[in-house]
Amino acid sequence: MTMSQTHQLAACPGCEEPLETGDLFCGACGYDLSAVPEPPLDHPTIEMASPLVGPGEPQLPYPVRTDEPPAAVAGGAEEYPLPAPDPRAAEPDPDTHVARPPAPGAKVCVACRAGRVDDDGYCENCGHAQPRERDHMEQELGSVCAVSDRGLRHHRNEDSFALSSTALPDGSPAVVAIVCDGVSSATRPDEASAAAATAANESLLAALPQGTHPQQAMHDAILAAAEAVNSLAEEPGQALGHDAHRQQNAPACTLVGAVSANGLLVVGWVGDSRAYWVPDDRTAAPARLTEDDSWAAQMVAARLMSEADAYADERAHAITGWLGADAYELDPHTASFKPDRPGVVVVCTDGLWNYAEAAEEMARVLPPDAAGRPLHSAQVLVGHALDGGGHDNVTVAVLPFAVEQQGAGSAYN
Repeated sequence: MTMSQTHQLAACPGCEEPLETGDLFCGACGYDLSAVPEPPLDHPTIEMASPLVGPGEPQLPYPVRTDEPPAAVAGGAEEYPLPAPDPRAAEPDPDTHVARPPAPGAKVCVACRAGRVDDDGYCENCGHAQPRERDHMEQELGSVCAVSDRGLRHHRNEDSFALSSTALPDGSPAVVAIVCDGVSSATRPDEASAAAATAANESLLAALPQGTHPQQAMHDAILAAAEAVNSLAEEPGQALGHDAHRQQNAPACTLVGAVSANGLLVVGWVGDSRAYWVPDDRTAAPARLTEDDSWAAQMVAARLMSEADAYADERAHAITGWLGADAYELDPHTASFKPDRPGVVVVCTDGLWNYAEAAEEMARVLPPDAAGRPLHSAQVLVGHALDGGGHDNVTVAVLPFAVEQQGAGSAYN
């Protein structure tokens, strides 16, 4: 790569991290910038205008991405005339590959507006990666809700989540929230997080109705998630495709989950995704319910550094525990709590807690009516991370926890 080519690259093609002048490799993901081909000799695609919010439509606190084509240029915006069609376009050169025109109903590239989008999500005409369904996801299941967003710096969303509810043998409800964060330096991190979330959720749904104690069920669910991620490394013929420059480590992710069942709150985790407790009564103290598997946490636990110094270090977010075939000995963490007052559990990836690390900070960001409006609260939390810079994928589940009336029994006393 010549120096002039380096000047033209503002961000890494692999992870979209900003580049410095003269970089030959991406400092974030290791992408070999010398392998980037010369840019095509055409004009860049220019975004002319953004869709406007109509009268009475609420403005969400985060950017919503969609696979739908962008709206037409809003009224009042300057429109540029399109060039006259080239008559030679009807006479394709047999030695030149010509992209197929999109069939009726097929997806059209959001960049060139002409090419057909292939099954891998790339334009057959200009090669532009298309917005993915996972770029922004929301789910509302009864009182538990979750929102996941790609963020502002990453080229895809490598987080995943799963929500569910079931009944215990005595008929009382059990509610589950699982959040997973793909390890970006590993192969297929998006698949790893999705596999882990699905497997953990299914394991809990199978165990809880049979009377398995929620803490044991959570432990077993983490083991099931680990097996699901391990199996991805064993699948043959998994080419990296468009991720050809990604280091070929085994698929990996972190996991954090919470179960509310019969007056008991159980959390389980591996890695640095977290769970927080925020009481409805904000005069009571909030708390972080998990301890990170990370370099910073180890330094603090060993009393080698203060928490502020450890998390300010560039090694702070190096994780020491994860789910994946190349992980060290798996050590699922679980904890059981019996809150004496109602509140909400915030289950999230570091894409959120990087912007609200202490429990008191998370409580300040969380809306005071979170128990009654969990989806709105999850949206606000994601918006807070995006407003702070959105440097990572961000996923959060909000699980309200109600305290039983005094005198009511619990199967897990």
